[in-house]
Amino acid sequence: MGHDCPVCGKKNESASKLTVHLRTHTGEKPFECTVCNKKFSQRSNLTTHVRIHTGEKPLECTVCNKKFSEGGSLRKHLRTHTGDKPFECTVCNKKFSQGSSLRKHFRTLTGDKPFECTVCNKKFTESGSLRNHLRTHTGDKPFECTVCNKKFIDSVKLRVHLRTHTGDKPFECTVCNKKFTTSGSLRMHLRTHTGERPFQCTLVRFATRSSLKVAASEIISGPTQGTTLLSARFATRSSSKVAA
Repeated sequence: MGHDCPVCGKKNESASKLTVHLRTHTGEKPFECTVCNKKFSQRSNLTTHVRIHTGEKPLECTVCNKKFSEGGSLRKHLRTHTGDKPFECTVCNKKFSQGSSLRKHFRTLTGDKPFECTVCNKKFTESGSLRNHLRTHTGDKPFECTVCNKKFIDSVKLRVHLRTHTGDKPFECTVCNKKFTTSGSLRMHLRTHTGERPFQCTLVRFATRSSLKVAASEIISGPTQGTTLLSARFATRSSSKVAA
């Protein structure tokens, strides 16, 4: 006797697997977490979920001994060692180690931003970016520096901050070998070599956004102590533009 699904016709190896499969159609979730009451369609999913509460991580990477609570996370992690990238973009053929990374990549190509802030309606390509953004509204800063106890809205800002304590400067200029704590600082520094000035007003171009803001404030309220050099340069450039 076969074990075909009467709804979609999918073939199942056994009656028990058919029973589990049918729950995808009925929505039945008979397995409930006794801690938080979340329900699941399969006992194995409940078993994995309970480890969130217990902290149990029974699965270990044979390469670096890092531990995981479920098989899917271990499989993803192993790709960091093997370099395996089984998920390929059908548009540009770029490959990824995780399906979620491929989906995120697709959104950069399509411009799709399915995650919307319920407060200000700003949209994002991934749920993690939305979660971080929501903290700008709630003021929540769950990431705390273990050295000085300063708090941050996301882990990236905390990692950057920690470098002020460790002195780590992982971003190095390929021209002069000067090192920086952030990639943004390196990008700004590189403009001293390339001469690039991407920030433009009607009279003069600037290498950094902050320089443009200073010049704009001087036009409105006059120069302040410490900005006279920029004022002089700006005035010279302005005069030459007008004369031309």
